[in-house]
Amino acid sequence: MARKHPLLVRALAEGTPLIDGDQVTFLWQGKSAPYLRGDFTDWERSEPLGFTRLAPGLWGYTHTLPLNAYFEYAYFADSVLKEHLADPLNPRRTPNGLGDYNHFAYMPRRNPNPLTIRHKGVPEGSLMHAALPTLGIIAGKTRRVHLYQPSVPGPYPLVLVWDGQDFLRRGRLPAILDNLIHLGKIEPLALALVENHPSLRMLEYCGNDFSLAFVMECALPFARYQLDLLDPQKHPGAYGVLGASMGGLMALYAGLRLPGVFGKVLSLSGAFSFPEFDLVVFDLARVADPGSLRVWMNVGLYDFHVLPESNLRMAKLLVERGFDAHFEEYPAGHNYTAWRDEIGAGFIHLFGK
Repeated sequence: MARKHPLLVRALAEGTPLIDGDQVTFLWQGKSAPYLRGDFTDWERSEPLGFTRLAPGLWGYTHTLPLNAYFEYAYFADSVLKEHLADPLNPRRTPNGLGDYNHFAYMPRRNPNPLTIRHKGVPEGSLMHAALPTLGIIAGKTRRVHLYQPSVPGPYPLVLVWDGQDFLRRGRLPAILDNLIHLGKIEPLALALVENHPSLRMLEYCGNDFSLAFVMECALPFARYQLDLLDPQKHPGAYGVLGASMGGLMALYAGLRLPGVFGKVLSLSGAFSFPEFDLVVFDLARVADPGSLRVWMNVGLYDFHVLPESNLRMAKLLVERGFDAHFEEYPAGHNYTAWRDEIGAGFIHLFGK
């Protein structure tokens, strides 16, 4: 009886990928190697990443990653890169937002942020869900909006959240705020999580004044009626706005367009540019009055395409113009797990006690 390869013996006992310090080894059993994509490849490569035949029917590939990184990856059956192949040695997987799943792993010096986990004894805020009439301002007759109110008395500043359905579930925002408020890390906050249109998200978040008009005409009046909120006229700039990717672009756009309402911006992996050109938010940043607008922004070390470079340029531009802007880079890619692990730092920076 043939002896199993030592790496396969480890994988059967530990699961994959195998992690030794900063070395990450992917293993595959089969007649040929699969096509591997991941955060660390920018999800762009169409050729197997140097898989080596370790033994008959066993293939391996080793990659170097920071010790504090979080990463997602997927195997594909062929170069068309449409059919996902499950990694039978890694049961850890997460929705990728595109109707399928990615496998994931944490490096030795990184763990899930405890702020994202509900803990016994932490009071839970309340949630309310509604379908608001759009009044013809944006697509559809109604739009879903979710309201979060903390368990402690108000009045509160409000944070508007783009891609509300994703930050509610995948981003775990209510649990994060419950924990931060309970720990005394931030002042109590309320949330208005506005859902996107499933087929028009890019259009709604590309710097669209009609999306802002729906918020101002429909979502904020509804939130003020239902929640104990600070009056934005008496407390200009007290509200915040949050988004990721195209939502991060829309968050900064909202702050630059309406700083008297949204005086605090949390932008995660903001999609400020395409490879060919910068979007209008760069022009706004060049001409807007810095005033008292505060910006917290971040981007992943393994983020998509031009995002790391364009976020760095945006951060430098904001600082040069005199904005109160804080920029961070995190060792992960473009996904909700990374965003929910990092967003607590943004809330503490902008709303900390």
